[in-house]
Order: sequence, then C-alpha cells, then structure tokens
Amino acid sequence: MIYVSRKEHFNAAHKLYNLNWTRERNVEVFGPCANDNWHGHNFELIVTVKGMPDPETGFVVDLKKLSTLVRTDITDKVDHKNLNLDVDFMLGKLASCENLVIEFWKILAPKVKLLGSDCTLHSLKLYETPRNYVEYFGETKG
Repeated sequence: MIYVSRKEHFNAAHKLYNLNWTRERNVEVFGPCANDNWHGHNFELIVTVKGMPDPETGFVVDLKKLSTLVRTDITDKVDHKNLNLDVDFMLGKLASCENLVIEFWKILAPKVKLLGSDCTLHSLKLYETPRNYVEYFGETKG
C-alpha cells in the first residue's frame, strides 16, 4: 500500500461557543477561543490518499488533480472566511477542528475515489497551530 499526501493552507476565523451554555461556562471551557469577536488561525490541511500505483501512470493519484479537488471543494470555501457564519457545511455546528475535519472528510472521501483506479482517502490531518492538530481516518466500525 502506498500513501500519498498533499498539504494545503488556508486562513479562517471561528469562535468556540456552545449556545446552550452560559457565557461563563463557555469561557471556562473554551477560554480565549470563546472570544465575542472571534479569533483566527493559519490552518494546514494534509490530505493522505492510499492505494496501489496505476500500471500506466505509476501514480496512486495525480497530485495536481488532488490539489484541484481540495482547493475547489475545501480551501476556496473556507479561506479567509468565518467558519461559524460563512461556511455552509459548518452552519449549526460547533466550529472545532474535530468537527471541521469530519465535514472535510464527508466532502472529499467520495470524490477522491474518482481520481484514480485504486485510491481512497486514508486520513486528514488539520493543523490549527504548529503545535495543535487533529487527525481523522473516517468513521470506523467496531
């Protein structure tokens, strides 16, 4: 099995705030991330695809096509946006990195399969800061 990764970058603002809680509880749990006036990050998204190389191209996936897919379906929709207000697939959801990466997966997984003869989405790694990131491998049964 070969794993091929592509890194993309975007900037976005968000606020972590549970509307069912008091302001005090939100600040207690989310700290400065519950700031009334939002806050932003320079996000890095690493998309990893797995499969076996196509015998005609030697590629698991054409990275140019993968990059275009990620930019068109993800980056263009979240870059320089407020994740809580401007991004349709995040409306009504707490804009945590965990929820964001799950929504990215839902968008990308079915489309990645169409990029190569034997490729599937393996994982998404989303860096919120250089030291904080989440990694997602899709829903597992068990």
